[in-house]
Amino acid sequence: MLNRVILIGRLTRDPEMRYTTTGIGVCQFSLAVNRPFTNRAGEREVDFIDIVTWRQLAETCANYLSKGRLVAVEGRLQIRSYETQEGQKRRVAEVVADNVRFLDRPGKSVSEANEARRSSDVQRDPWEAIGEEVNLDNVDIIKDGDEEVPF
Repeated sequence: MLNRVILIGRLTRDPEMRYTTTGIGVCQFSLAVNRPFTNRAGEREVDFIDIVTWRQLAETCANYLSKGRLVAVEGRLQIRSYETQEGQKRRVAEVVADNVRFLDRPGKSVSEANEARRSSDVQRDPWEAIGEEVNLDNVDIIKDGDEEVPF
């Protein structure tokens, strides 16, 4: 059997760091992930997915992530049940992450990144090229024996 989830999206809020009674760190945050198709109005819908990280990964996420950051999450889907204070039974679907990759640089808001991308006189940051086709027209090619290596 296989239970594997890979997501790329932006944090909808700052991560929340907590500790179990035994001192194990757990961090929770939510990702906004675009659906791969548009609705009848031509708009792309978004899913909001809860993410949970544990131990050292939880500490890292709590310390370095914030609302709006672009991340890739790899983990497993978990469905858990709990009972509210009013006695109602609830079910929650969440991704328990075992790998989180930061795909953008800290300190740059989404609007700043979009504005820099639109401006033709601003040199592009190589981190913004993630997920885009790479253009090697302005890259120096150094020959290493029979192979050409871009540097």
